Amino acid sequence: MAELSADPSAEEWEQTTIPRMVRRAAQRWPEQNALEDDTRTLTFSGLAAAAEQAARGFIAAGIVRGDRVGIWAPNIWEWVIAAIAVQSVGASVAALNFRYKAGEAAAVLRRVEARLLVTLGEWEGETPAEDIASEEVPSLEGIIVLRGDASAGRPWREFLEAGAAISADDARARADEVSPSDIADLIFTSGTTGQPKAVMCSHGQNLRTFDAWSRGVTLTAGDRMIVIPPFSHSFGSKAGWLACFIRGATVLPHRDATPAALLQRIQSDRVSVWPGAPSMYQAVLAHPGWQDFDVSSLRVAITGGAAVPVELVHQLRREVGFEVLLTAYGLTETTGCVSMSLPDDDPETIATASGRAMPGVEVKCVDPDGKEVPRGEPGEIVVRGYNLMQGYWGDPEQTAAAIDAAGWLHTGDIGVMDERGYLRITDRIKDMFIMNGFNVYPAEVENQMFAHEAIAQVAVIGVPNERVGEAGMAFVVPVAEASIDPEALRAWCKEKMAGYKVPRHVRVVDELPLNATGKVDKLRLREIAAGS
Repeated sequence: MAELSADPSAEEWEQTTIPRMVRRAAQRWPEQNALEDDTRTLTFSGLAAAAEQAARGFIAAGIVRGDRVGIWAPNIWEWVIAAIAVQSVGASVAALNFRYKAGEAAAVLRRVEARLLVTLGEWEGETPAEDIASEEVPSLEGIIVLRGDASAGRPWREFLEAGAAISADDARARADEVSPSDIADLIFTSGTTGQPKAVMCSHGQNLRTFDAWSRGVTLTAGDRMIVIPPFSHSFGSKAGWLACFIRGATVLPHRDATPAALLQRIQSDRVSVWPGAPSMYQAVLAHPGWQDFDVSSLRVAITGGAAVPVELVHQLRREVGFEVLLTAYGLTETTGCVSMSLPDDDPETIATASGRAMPGVEVKCVDPDGKEVPRGEPGEIVVRGYNLMQGYWGDPEQTAAAIDAAGWLHTGDIGVMDERGYLRITDRIKDMFIMNGFNVYPAEVENQMFAHEAIAQVAVIGVPNERVGEAGMAFVVPVAEASIDPEALRAWCKEKMAGYKVPRHVRVVDELPLNATGKVDKLRLREIAAGS
């Protein structure tokens, strides 16, 4: 396998591996910072050296090509080093959500038959290593502890020292044996509709997808990206550190997603690229005094992962002053990306669509029978291309249910495609509810309600109603120093939207529950509504 050229083509990226990408970055930007965390800064040459040292540790621990190694930790620099090292020895990273409880983590480790787990001894009052040691995971041969003390695990320092028995040449040879088609990672779906499924993606498709993505968002050497979504999620890992290392940008892992902490980090570390879910931007713009922070370094905003209110896009352009503002759409099952807007798209297109299909990817909207609907009409979004997952680990039936015989992934998302091929995501099929025979798409209602001057955030769900089947319930967060009268808001909605869309119930709250990726947790909202 040849080394990557100075400016690799899409085909070259698809035919290489993550360890070779890291090697290229170290050669091209050796003294530039690759990663800046609260306890460690690594240049690209330092990143490559640290990953190789850790790879020697995994070889010494007996990890071989095709094994699975779990990583259960928050966004810290060691997460990235461990992941690259695991991938450099031909094994797959099983990326566990750090919000999992020990029983949930054990369940997914059992499912993928992980041989090792990389985690923490102590973290904010929790003891992950000790907790997982009390669970039954027959395949697990050892626990490696990145930080903190744990009698159940082996300290990271000792793990690295054991790797000294393996030569650098042997580690390099092992990395060279890794194939572009090898599984690089197992990312677990959110599990909101059932047990999490392990999505398998290869080295080559990860690199080709995020070469295209990083070009599209104008990411470049010297950019400084704050990464808030967890590394266990595609938005945090692949659109985060992987994309940065492809382009020579600096990764700034960030764990405190409160608006004040986020604004302080942007100001102090001169952040230029800020990817985030819509709810995250909404929370910052609703924070009292956000204008007092220096956010002039911000250049690029990338949002997606949920329906994006039109007014939010206008606010980010007008009030924050981003030069480039893009929306993108993707799923874990599509290596994280399907479509994206372009930097030179007009503001209205950027505000109302999630772009068009990435090069080499096919997208269409279909009816329940799988027939493509006319442009301008809603249908389920289906996707086909190099970015489709290799399947769900150990679950051929679920894989076949998701990807049909013609190779189309059925996303479960509802969208409308215009004549230009631009895609507007209207909602999730599972979020849609039916009121008096009318289909109601919560994202559409949220988009309209967000235009209300007193609303900072809004989330709509359907709740059971004996008379009409289901009715809308809106949870709203007021802007600072504003008050919202529920009945007055309902009256405002009646003037702005069709009667069947108007929420029957309005609840004013201080904040919306968010999941680990920053999206509004509608499952939790349904639980709250049921307990009312």
